[in-house]
Amino acid sequence: MNLDYAELADLIRCNSHSKNKAGVDRHGEQMIALAEPLGFSLTRYQRELIGDHLLFRSARNTGKRVLLLGHLDTVFPDGSFTEFHEDENYVYGPGVCDMKGGNWVALNVLRQLKQQFGQLLNIDWLLVSDEEIGSDDSQALTTKIAKQYDACFVFEAAGKSHELVVARKGIATYHITVTGKPAHAGNHYRDGIDANFAMANMLLEMTSLTDLKAGSTVNVGKVQGGIGANTISGKATLQVEARFTNQAEQQRLLEGIENICMAIEITGVEVDIQGGLQRGVMAPTSAQQTLLDQINEILGEEQPIEHRGGVSDANTAAATGTPTLDGFGPYGDGDHTRNERALKRSFELRIAQMTAILSQLCYRTQAAESAVYQA
Repeated sequence: MNLDYAELADLIRCNSHSKNKAGVDRHGEQMIALAEPLGFSLTRYQRELIGDHLLFRSARNTGKRVLLLGHLDTVFPDGSFTEFHEDENYVYGPGVCDMKGGNWVALNVLRQLKQQFGQLLNIDWLLVSDEEIGSDDSQALTTKIAKQYDACFVFEAAGKSHELVVARKGIATYHITVTGKPAHAGNHYRDGIDANFAMANMLLEMTSLTDLKAGSTVNVGKVQGGIGANTISGKATLQVEARFTNQAEQQRLLEGIENICMAIEITGVEVDIQGGLQRGVMAPTSAQQTLLDQINEILGEEQPIEHRGGVSDANTAAATGTPTLDGFGPYGDGDHTRNERALKRSFELRIAQMTAILSQLCYRTQAAESAVYQA
C-alpha cells in the first residue's frame, strides 16, 4: 500500500486547536474537500464559538449501518506547534495519532471501499470539533446520531500492539467554591470562618474515596485560597476529577463528592459545586463482544484488546447502547506533546483491517442478494 503522507502533512499543518474556531473550520473544509469524491451528503452543524461539527452520510441498502467517529480538534494553540516531518518508520506532528491520523485512516478506508464497490453504502462519518475540551457541545449530537446505528467505530490511536479499546473509564469534573468569613488572624481569629481549613478537610475526604482495586480515583488537582498568612481565609476553591470503571463506582463517587460538600457546611462555610458527570463509563457488553467476534472472524485472528483510563467520544457512543469499539487509528505515542508520532506501518495495517471489516459488515447483504439474483 503506497500512502502519500504529504496529504496528511497538509492536515497536520492546519492548526485546529479546540478554541481556534477559524482553524478548526479550515481543517473541516480540508476534510470536506477530501471526502467530496466519495459521494457523501453533508450536514454541517454550525457553531458560534467552536468549530462546526460535520456529518457525512452515504446511501442505504439492507446492510448493517455503521458510524465512523472522529474529532477535528487538537490540543496545541495557534502558532505553538504545527510542524510535520517523517522518517523511515514514523510521521511526526500535532494530531498524527490524536486524531488527524485516525481520521486519515478512515478517509483511506472509504476510498478503498469506493474503489472496490463503486459507491459507499451504509457508512456514515461524524467529525466533531470539541473532543479535546470535553465534548460539552457535541455530546448531545453524538448521542442522538450514534443510537441510529448497528455499530460504531472510533479512530483514536491504537494500543502499542494494535489493541482495540473495549472499555474506558468514565469521568466527572467539579469546580468547588468554599466561602467562609474573612477575619484578622491576630485580633479577630475567633470571628473568622476558615475556608482553607474546610477545603483541606474536603480534599482529604474526597481523596479517600479512591479505590485503586476497583479502578476508581478522585484527584483534587488544583486548590487555591486565602490572601495571606495574617488573614483567615474567606474563600477557597478546588478543582476535582473522578474516574471510574463501572456504574456502581460512578454512583458511589458522585454521591460521595456531593455528600462531602454538603456535610462540610456544618462548620459554617457555604459550598457551591459546579460540574458533574462529563462522560459515562464505556464498559464491555455482550453486544460489543458479538461485534468483536465478527471482526475476529473477518480478520482471521483474535484481535488484542485493552481497557483505557482516558476518555473519548467512544464513551458517549457506547452509552447509547450501540456496540462500540475504539482504537482503530494508528499506533502512536507522545500525543498531546511536541513529540507526538505515529507508526507508518500502523496506518497500512489499520486501513487494510477496517476495509475488510466494513466490506463484510456493510456490503455482505448486498453481495448475497446479488448472488441469489444471478442464480
